[in-house]
Amino acid sequence: MSWLETGWRHVWLPYAQMQTAPLPLPAVRTEGSRIHLEDGRVLIDGIASWWTACHGYNHPHIVAAVAEQLGRMPHVMFGGLGHEPAYRLATRLAALMPGSLNRVFFTDSGSVAVEVAIKIAVQSRLNRGERGRTKILAFTGGYHGDTLGTMAICDPEEGMHSMFSGLLPEQPVVPLPRDPASIAGFESFLEQHHKTLAAIIVEPLVQGAGGMVLHEPEVLRRLSKAADHYGLTLIFDEIFTGFGRTGTMFAYERAGVTPDIVTLSKALTGGTCPLAATIATDELFEAFLSGSPMTALMHGPTFMANPLGCAAANASLDLFETEPRLEQVAAISAQLKRELEPYRTLPGVRDVRVLGAIGVVELERIENPAALRQALVKQGVWIRPFRNILYLTPAFTVSPEELSTLTQAIGTVLAA
Repeated sequence: MSWLETGWRHVWLPYAQMQTAPLPLPAVRTEGSRIHLEDGRVLIDGIASWWTACHGYNHPHIVAAVAEQLGRMPHVMFGGLGHEPAYRLATRLAALMPGSLNRVFFTDSGSVAVEVAIKIAVQSRLNRGERGRTKILAFTGGYHGDTLGTMAICDPEEGMHSMFSGLLPEQPVVPLPRDPASIAGFESFLEQHHKTLAAIIVEPLVQGAGGMVLHEPEVLRRLSKAADHYGLTLIFDEIFTGFGRTGTMFAYERAGVTPDIVTLSKALTGGTCPLAATIATDELFEAFLSGSPMTALMHGPTFMANPLGCAAANASLDLFETEPRLEQVAAISAQLKRELEPYRTLPGVRDVRVLGAIGVVELERIENPAALRQALVKQGVWIRPFRNILYLTPAFTVSPEELSTLTQAIGTVLAA
C-alpha cells in the first residue's frame, strides 16, 4: 500500500485531527452494498457513502449511462452552451416537484446548492426594491453545509463552526417549533423580527448531521403557515432526505406543503458523480427578469451541470421509475425497527428511532469514535459513528441478510 503511505504525507482528510487520525482503510473496489479493501477484506456499507449510493454501488444502468456520456462529451461549460443531459434532467426534476417549482439551477455540491438558495431568497427581494430583509432563519440542530454562507445557518453551538463566529454573517437560529414552548418562542421571534428576514430554511423531517433528530410533518406545516403569513421564502434542504430516504420521494410530501425552494444533492446521481440542484418557483425566477444585467443571478460554478453528473442523475431517476425503490425503503424501515428496537434496553443506549431507510441508536455518549469504528470494521461492516449516535442509512438495494449483518454488528459491539 505504498500509495497510501506516501500519499498520507500530502492528503488532508475531512473532519479529522490529522495529528492523531489513523490511516484510512484502503478501498479498491465497490459493488452493491460492499466495499472491497486492498487486503482482501469486504465490508458491508451501512451508510451508503454519506447517504449517496441509494441504488448501491456500480449499478449497471448508471455505469452504462456515465460510460456512454464519457465517450461522447465528459464536460462542456454551461455558460452559453447547453447539452441534452442537463436540460432533460431539469425537466424531469421540475416534473417531480409540486406547484410552480420549475426552475433548476445546477451546482456541484450540496453546500453550494444552499448558498444559491440563500442568494435567490435575498436577491429576489433586492431586485423588487425591498431593503433590509437579508436574514435567514435557521434552527437549533440544523446543518446546511461547510461553506461560509452555510456555516452561518448551522447550529452555532452544536455544530462544527462556532470558532468562525467573528467571520460569519450573523443569522438567527431558534429551536424548531415542535412543542408549546418552542412554538411560542418561534412565533414571538417572527412577530418581532420578520421585517429583517428573507427566508426560513429547514431540513424536512430529519436534521441529519445534527444527530439524525426527527420531527413531525406538523412542524413543516407550521413553518409553511408562518412563511405565508409573513411573506418569507421557505427553503427545504432535501440534500439528505431527498430521493426516497425517509420513505417518500421527498420528505416534504408527508406534510402536504410546498416550499419556495428545494435543494438537492447526495443521492441525486445515485452516489456516482458530484452534482447538486437548487429548484425555485416561477415567482422567484421572475424577480430576476429585467432589462438590466444587474438583476441576474450572478453565480456559475465551473463544473455546473457537468454532463457526466447529469447523465448519472438521469439514469438514477430511471431506476426510481423502473425498480421498486420506495417499496424497498419500506421493507428496510420495517426490518430496522424490528432489529434495532431490542437495543433500547442495552446499557448506555438513550434512544432508538427509525424513519424510512434511516436507523439510529443514540447513546449517552461515545468516548472514542475511532475505536468504535474499528470494532465495527472487525464485524465486517462500515459504519461511521458521530456525535453520540450509531446510525444506518444503507443502499435501498441492500439485501435483508446484509442489513441483518449491519444491525447485528451494532448490537454485538454495544453489548461488548
